[in-house]
Amino acid sequence: MTDTVSFGYEDVAPAEKTARVGEVFKSVASRYDLMNDAMSGGMHRVWKDVFVRRVKPRGGEHILDMAGGTGDIAFRMAPTGAAITVADINPAMLEVGMERAAKRGIDGLVWTEANAETLVFPDRFFDAYTIAFGIRNVTDISKALREAHRVLRRGGRFFCLEFSTTLWPGFAEVYDAYSHRLVPKLGQALAGDAESYRYLIESIRRFPDMARFEGMIAEAGFVRTRVEPMLGGLVAIHSGWKI
Repeated sequence: MTDTVSFGYEDVAPAEKTARVGEVFKSVASRYDLMNDAMSGGMHRVWKDVFVRRVKPRGGEHILDMAGGTGDIAFRMAPTGAAITVADINPAMLEVGMERAAKRGIDGLVWTEANAETLVFPDRFFDAYTIAFGIRNVTDISKALREAHRVLRRGGRFFCLEFSTTLWPGFAEVYDAYSHRLVPKLGQALAGDAESYRYLIESIRRFPDMARFEGMIAEAGFVRTRVEPMLGGLVAIHSGWKI
């Protein structure tokens, strides 16, 4: 790991990023849907539906949903009968997820506090690993990808949904203006927290582009890597297999 990592547009020590990201998600946990609506114009629900269809969870499989604290992805996979472990480094996010699961009558999920960089699960344990809108907040992304590879069985699949950089001419400029100028203001008006929303937008800008991130997935040991861009790459589904 380098001596510094990005926290939005700042470069900070790795431990400082971990702590500050934790505070961001502690702040936004109770307003998670509001946050995602502000950042995606409400489209995050559609993107998550597409994402789960690509994962193709099946009954009897063991799936790790990393950074999935509030349950959005796990709730979509639960009806398939897969055994799902929801892991998140932030207990506030897990608390929100467990409350939401109880209200929806969804049981059978395993909730656990875990750091994506240092997973406590044994080697070759899961059939699939999912992470949606979480990888860019990890302090050491390469280390987290290697851990994902480690805990997957042979033939296991990795799926990541994340904001990226749209390649559509014109649209990139429009979204950039919207996100930088309006999203923090929405965060302040609706949640009383402009700074957390500003970080979340800035973290998208500092995240590797689609080709570079696909390369990082391959470097972690995955094969048959693939990128499926949506809205020209504003969001992308990255996938790979362990053999």
